[in-house]
Amino acid sequence: MEFDFLPKLPNSNLDDRTFDELVDECILRIPRYCPEWTDRNLSDPGVTLIELFAWLTDQMLIRFNQVPRKNYIAFLELLGIRLNPPTPAQTNLTFYLTTDLPSAYTIPTGVEVATERTETEEAIIFSTDEDLTIGKPTLRHFLTASTAEDTPQTFSDRTSRWDRLGESAWTGSEQLLFAEQPQPGNCFYLAIGCAATVTEAGESSPASEDCLKGNVLAITFYGARGTPTGIDPHAPPRRWEAWNGKRWQPVLLRESYDATRGFSFNEIAQRGGDPEQGADVVLHLPQTLPITSFTTYRGYWLRCVLTAAQPHQPVYTNSPRVTGLAVRTIGGTVRASQSLLIREEQLGISDGRPGQSFEVQSPPILDRREGEHIEVTPPSGLPQIWQEVKDFADSSSADLHYTIDSLTGAIQFGPLIREPEALKLQTPSGDRLKASLAEETFSGGELQQRLLEHQYGAVPPRGSVIIMVAYRTGGGKKGNVQAGTLRFLKSAIPYVASVTNHYLARNGADAQSLDRAVLEAPRILRTRDRAVTAEDFEVLTQRAGTGAIARVKCLGASESQSAGRVSLLVVPQANTDAIAQGLGIPPERFALTSTLQQQVMNYLDERRLLGVQVQLQVPEYVGVTVQAEVAIEPTYNNPTARREILNQLRVSLYRYLNPLSGGLEGTGWDFGRPVYTSDIVALLQKTPGVAYLGTVLLFALRRQGETWQRQTAPEPFIDPGSLGLICSWASDRQRSSHDVRQINA
Repeated sequence: MEFDFLPKLPNSNLDDRTFDELVDECILRIPRYCPEWTDRNLSDPGVTLIELFAWLTDQMLIRFNQVPRKNYIAFLELLGIRLNPPTPAQTNLTFYLTTDLPSAYTIPTGVEVATERTETEEAIIFSTDEDLTIGKPTLRHFLTASTAEDTPQTFSDRTSRWDRLGESAWTGSEQLLFAEQPQPGNCFYLAIGCAATVTEAGESSPASEDCLKGNVLAITFYGARGTPTGIDPHAPPRRWEAWNGKRWQPVLLRESYDATRGFSFNEIAQRGGDPEQGADVVLHLPQTLPITSFTTYRGYWLRCVLTAAQPHQPVYTNSPRVTGLAVRTIGGTVRASQSLLIREEQLGISDGRPGQSFEVQSPPILDRREGEHIEVTPPSGLPQIWQEVKDFADSSSADLHYTIDSLTGAIQFGPLIREPEALKLQTPSGDRLKASLAEETFSGGELQQRLLEHQYGAVPPRGSVIIMVAYRTGGGKKGNVQAGTLRFLKSAIPYVASVTNHYLARNGADAQSLDRAVLEAPRILRTRDRAVTAEDFEVLTQRAGTGAIARVKCLGASESQSAGRVSLLVVPQANTDAIAQGLGIPPERFALTSTLQQQVMNYLDERRLLGVQVQLQVPEYVGVTVQAEVAIEPTYNNPTARREILNQLRVSLYRYLNPLSGGLEGTGWDFGRPVYTSDIVALLQKTPGVAYLGTVLLFALRRQGETWQRQTAPEPFIDPGSLGLICSWASDRQRSSHDVRQINA
């Protein structure tokens, strides 16, 4: 097998004899070993046998002078290089309760939620990664302000004007939510607390600071009649936000979650409703939600801000008026990964031999967490917890160590290594040497060392029961499921009515292939697990992601603009199946999740130089929309064939203008490279059936806040900037789809 990517070093020819030389050498030996054989013409059967053996020997020499792929893999194994297992996709699962509970409620770790199982596809199972505590909220303060500041300093306290109805509700006289003449930036704040937890024994304990983290709040507003706001109830100019400790984060997922329609209580009354009965605003709080103090007020902070109206969007002419507030939790959101937790799996019984191995029933094994280990119970002994190690290089015969091949699920115990001198001791002459050594005064360990046998890691005693206490299996690109597909609980959970994922799952990746491991071996040897050069940081960042990171670019000193800081542009892995479907990949799927970011940072912190700061960034993505006119050759006169050609052209555009599969080499669009009209022309002309091209136009899509804005005028080329990447995706709402039209040839 040829490894074209390796440098071509001089090869030594271990045996350079040819077929003819082997035949001649055999014939020269005939007089010595078989003198009676005198007739050695070419038709003699003996000469035919000699030629056959010479041909077989020649083939063996050709193989002997090569390093086969198996040997190269053996070298990788000696270096400790293992194939990475699949990476599980991650998402957030939101659980909704059947009713408002009287106290805090905890949904434990490991709850399994699955997609729908069909006749052709198995269900994909996700498990929660941590406990979800759904707290009991309380209202602390109701404040208003004329401007929305990042760190608010000036408030008008409205709390004292209402009467309390318990800890989570207020009522009283009418209150304005904004100024009398509302202006953009007017806002009101709600400082939320958490009620104390009551145990089964009736004792009260303070609530933890994370009691509302990820909770889903329903805030009930009781409105006043006869005060029209002047807005369009279906598109109110306001936004809901929560303070996550660093910034104000949007918390209203959909407009349908605001039953007040932007506090349009007058419109509710006109439709036959009763605003005095209240209407809910459902807010999904962020995963990071600290208790914060602004001036003299303390709590979890929510606010509603009036925004500047968009074109043709009515503004507030009057401030909404409310007569009461109430808050309750109706659910919570927690991180989940595509994995299945397996507990208490018996691997087998130890036979007492060194180097024995066992396999789990459901490989691959995902990265181990606390409580996921092996337990060995010796005969007539107590269970022992053994420790997983990367290899046995530093293990002594007393260390309770084992290794795990995550991809195959093989568990290996410590081997016994015999040096060549020790092998001689297995012969009859070796028995005499052992007998002579036994007559001398040696301790057991010294005698074993003298015999040159080394035990690396302890061996479970004969008859020991070996149990995998827990492990998780799963992972792969198939886990990158769409939003709203995780809806089926594998087992009933008390008080839980439904569950869903509001966002698609990300970062799932298949197991590392052998070819990719062979390609990365030279880079791994160069870094030697230490981050010094820019290439080191790129290699180690990808290794830290364990398949969840597709591309990394380390910025130079001039680009990072800070001494002692290493800035890394990270492109997470994404499911590329949508490209073949003519949909492309939107930039939101390349978001760097907090879990993946923390995983990479922890890995790099152990390998970076002291004093070097590492910063992870995402590239600035710029969308490209192509409008092209194509003439199809008359040969393809069939309507079905023409539609297929046009579809292939769209798929080619989505594949070419993509951070993962785009660019000239199909390995991802180059960082900072513009896209020119000539690039698109050259790409479209490669498709069979295209006669010639008409007009080809490029339109840029750039992010503006939380939305994407398509430029109205075409551009001759689109430059993403030095730290940007080109991408394309299909969306009618954002007008980002490629438009390829047929013209007459």
